[in-house]
Amino acid sequence: MDSQEPEQTPFAAISAQTSVYARQYQAYLDKSTPYTTYRWAGTGVLLLFFALRILFAQGWYIVAYTLGIYLLNLFLAFLQPKFDPSIEQDTEMEDGSVGGGLPTKQDEEFRPFIRRLPEFKFWYSATRALVIGFFCSWFEIFNIPVFWPVLVVYWLILFSLTMRRQIQHMIKYRYVPFTFGKARYNRSST
Repeated sequence: MDSQEPEQTPFAAISAQTSVYARQYQAYLDKSTPYTTYRWAGTGVLLLFFALRILFAQGWYIVAYTLGIYLLNLFLAFLQPKFDPSIEQDTEMEDGSVGGGLPTKQDEEFRPFIRRLPEFKFWYSATRALVIGFFCSWFEIFNIPVFWPVLVVYWLILFSLTMRRQIQHMIKYRYVPFTFGKARYNRSST
């Protein structure tokens, strides 16, 4: 018996083609994963183009400001641990399990630093935000007249306050989110 396939609707055809493009895009993203330096260099070049666009156009300061706030938010999420020790300490105090005994170095469990926002997602979100910001800087509707020095000063104050708080948090709970500066142990072959 010959069974005829139902004709494909236009929506199904577009959906199928879109999924093909999405898979190709994801394949390119997967291939770029090990090339951290090149990915960030490309993002830096994109940031430079965006900054030049804003400087030469003499406008779109709101777009630049919101991009700066978003990138600061991403950076803070990149620096923070996935499991916040201050929240865990508060939970232990509520449960009453803090007073059990004094911790010793032998009893403490090794817990590696796991970021709240992994590096690849940080790069991807930052690059996507830069592309969107660059795109928005070509439309007059986003060129809202503002006194830009106020935005710069406010962003610098916001940056300094949030980074100071984050650094104090890192010092208080003794974690370093970067790999440089940490002790490295070599395997000794016997």
